[in-house]
Amino acid sequence: MIVAGLGYAGAAISEEAVTAGFTVAGTVRDPAGRPASPGVAVLPFAEAAEVIRAATHLVVTAAPEEAGDPVLAAYRAAIAAAPALRWIGYLSTTGVYGDRGGAVVDEATEPAPGLPRARRRVAAEQEWQALAAERGLALDIFRVGGIYGPGRSVFDELRAGTARRVLKPGHAFSRIHRDDIALAVVAAAQRPDAQRVLHLVDDEPAPSADVVAEAARLLGVPPPPLIPFEEAKLRMSPMALSFWAENRLVSNLVTKRALGIAWRAPTYREGLRRILAVERLRR
Repeated sequence: MIVAGLGYAGAAISEEAVTAGFTVAGTVRDPAGRPASPGVAVLPFAEAAEVIRAATHLVVTAAPEEAGDPVLAAYRAAIAAAPALRWIGYLSTTGVYGDRGGAVVDEATEPAPGLPRARRRVAAEQEWQALAAERGLALDIFRVGGIYGPGRSVFDELRAGTARRVLKPGHAFSRIHRDDIALAVVAAAQRPDAQRVLHLVDDEPAPSADVVAEAARLLGVPPPPLIPFEEAKLRMSPMALSFWAENRLVSNLVTKRALGIAWRAPTYREGLRRILAVERLRR
């Protein structure tokens, strides 16, 4: 398995794949000084052609740029010529659905991207779908919710004093623990089936204020005061505002049934406790 992009999610996927028995290599822009995960060969993205041609499974985590998908731009020919390749997994985003006013979207819902970055994601999905169809490869498009996990959670914000509890009635976010991304991607690689859209979100879309309150409870600290969204938005970055501008509930029923899995963190409550357990082990 080749993981094109050993970032936050990609590193977890590579470790999960090693545990599942895959021989794994992953790419980074610059491997200098980067600690390697046990069993994962790390190489510069610019030097990946040979390992891609030898791959049986390819996972792509790199986000598309304005010029298009960077993996396809650099390695389309190598992917097309890989004789043993049989499955591709592409990590996209639930942002491709745009704003649904709090309505439910499932794996059969058509994308309706409202933001430029989401439109780039849809274009990249379509490129991968076309390539897979040309080669007769199995392809899974993973539409991923808000990613959190050790080192990337509200715990860090609470400790830094930057956490805010924003109140926007009727607005919930779909999120996924990093370890469940790894679980689902490796499960899909082991059970390929033509072309699928899969949703990597947990079982309970929830208001961000609820997540902050639960994290504060687990740390034994007072939660930040509730701030109405109309007040909080005056201090939000353009990126944060873009997330709050869209509201949808993302279903995962088809995905879990197709992969035969149950999440390790089915809601943010289990996910937060899982993070604390990891933090304690690292002390």
